[in-house]
Amino acid sequence: MTALGIDLGGTKIEAALLADGGHTLWKQRAATPPGDYGATLRKVAELVAAARAVAGGRVTIGIGTPGTAATDGRMKNCNSTCLNGRPLQADLQAALGQPVALLNDANCLALSEATDGAGAGAGVVFAAILGTGTGAGIAVRGHVLTGPNGLAGEWGHNPLPWAKSGTDPAWACYCGQRGCIETLISGPGLARDHARRHGGTLDAAAIAAGAAQGDEACSDTLARHASRLARALAGVINLLDPEVIVLGGGLSNMPHLYTDVPALWGRWVFAAGAQGPAAAPVRTRLLPALHGDASGVRGAAWVGRSAGA
Repeated sequence: MTALGIDLGGTKIEAALLADGGHTLWKQRAATPPGDYGATLRKVAELVAAARAVAGGRVTIGIGTPGTAATDGRMKNCNSTCLNGRPLQADLQAALGQPVALLNDANCLALSEATDGAGAGAGVVFAAILGTGTGAGIAVRGHVLTGPNGLAGEWGHNPLPWAKSGTDPAWACYCGQRGCIETLISGPGLARDHARRHGGTLDAAAIAAGAAQGDEACSDTLARHASRLARALAGVINLLDPEVIVLGGGLSNMPHLYTDVPALWGRWVFAAGAQGPAAAPVRTRLLPALHGDASGVRGAAWVGRSAGA
C-alpha cells in the first residue's frame, strides 16, 4: 500500500506519497496555520484528501510532529505550542477516519537518514533539526531510540555547553528554562542574535545570503552560530559518540557548517586537544541530510507503513 508521510512543522506542513521502494510519487507543501490547532487539523486533512486522490484510495499515514505524545495521548514539549495538551493522534484519526502513526519529527529524520540516507550503515546516528526549533533523534543500528519519557534526543532543551558570559545570552525559552541550545542555534535564535549585535530584522536565510556576499556583520553572526553549534555537538559526541551526525531543517542548507563546525568541535571533545593540538582526530562525521528537507517526511511515511496505519 502507498505510504503517506506528513511532516508537521512550525512554519510548513509537507506531505509526500512514497512507493514501496521509497520513490516519491507525489508531494505537496502548505503553510502551517500559526497558533491555530483546529486550522492545523483541517490543513492536514486537506493534504490527506489530495494524497488519497492521487493514490486512488486508502494510504498508510505517518505523521512527524514537534514534541511527543504523553502517556495520556496529549502532546507535550512542542515548540508549536498550540499542539501542547491536545490529543493530536486521536483527533487526526477521528478527522481522517483511519489509524495514524505519530512520531517526533527529529526521530523521523533519524529513521530516514539511518535507513537509506547519510547515516545508512552507521551504528549510531544523531540527527539534528536546525529550523524553527532545535531537536534531535537518535538511531541505533537503524532503530529509533525514544526512551520511557519520549525524550531521547531532546538536545535542544539542555543548556549550551561552555557558554561564554556576555557572548552567549541566556534567553528565556518557551519550555520554561533559560539558555537552552534551541534559543541560540535555531533559525529564530540566529536572527535574534544578529539583531542583538548588529540591529535590523534579517531572517536566517538573509543573514546567510549576506555573508555569502561579503557582509561582515552577517559573517560575524554566522561565526558565533558555528561556535555555538560546535560546542553543542561536542557535548553530544562526549555523551553518545555517534559515527554520523546528520543535520536537517532550514539551517542545514548553510554549507559552511560542514567545514567550520568540525574544525572547531575538537576543542571541546574529551581528550581531543584541550591541552593543545588534537591528540587524535574526531572521527564523527557531520553531514547534511541526504534527502534534504524531505527526509523527515520520508521517515514519517516509513513509520506509518511499518505500523500499518
